[in-house]
Amino acid sequence: MTILLTDSRVFHRRSAGIGLALLMTAIGVANPVWARSKKPQPPSCNLTFLVLKDYNGKPLRNAAVVLHPVNGKDKQQNGGLELKTDADGKASYDGIPYGKLRVQILANGFQTFGQDYDINEPSRDFTVKMKRPAGQYSIYEDHPGGDKDATPNTPSKPQ
Repeated sequence: MTILLTDSRVFHRRSAGIGLALLMTAIGVANPVWARSKKPQPPSCNLTFLVLKDYNGKPLRNAAVVLHPVNGKDKQQNGGLELKTDADGKASYDGIPYGKLRVQILANGFQTFGQDYDINEPSRDFTVKMKRPAGQYSIYEDHPGGDKDATPNTPSKPQ
């Protein structure tokens, strides 16, 4: 040991030998990692959404675009993804695996949109026009074409 400290030539040879041994060990250990083949990625799709207001065609900002995978029995699976539209009404996501997908779009003051799609191509664009809620039907209001005096459950009198 004292020879290593006093003779610098021996120290350099030993440290070079140790460094070379460490390098060879690292390459030998890491080589199987490099030699491994990666599994091919399943095919995936790039989705792009454009959400517009139905009554004027302007973009709808901050709408929630919810994506859920759907199984073979048309049941929504666990998990999912929520996107938000930008000021131009656009939202996108890369890497959705092929298969059935349930798309729901929600925005304050508009009807909820929902539909299932079969994703089987590398890129897919969606344009959705969101509608305002329709008026509710009330039996207490007058409706055009309705007979006010007729009662539907009263049988007519024979003459």
